[in-house]
Amino acid sequence: MLAAAEAAMDAAAEDDAERQRNRAKLYAPPGGRRRTPGERQVRPPGVGLDMDRAQSLAAQLAAEDAKLTGGRTG
Repeated sequence: MLAAAEAAMDAAAEDDAERQRNRAKLYAPPGGRRRTPGERQVRPPGVGLDMDRAQSLAAQLAAEDAKLTGGRTG
């Protein structure tokens, strides 16, 4: 879908400079704020998983998969 939007914008652009501006707008982060090269993305608290939770979910998935496949792998 993004490629289609980019192609439509490119087709409507009159020159290469306008194509570059359109592409910069299309791929800009939401809100117009850009991170500096050394800046890390900060997630709000409670978003994402820590390693222990991710491993726990992977173990639950493996156990559920084993139940559904009868213990067969591959």
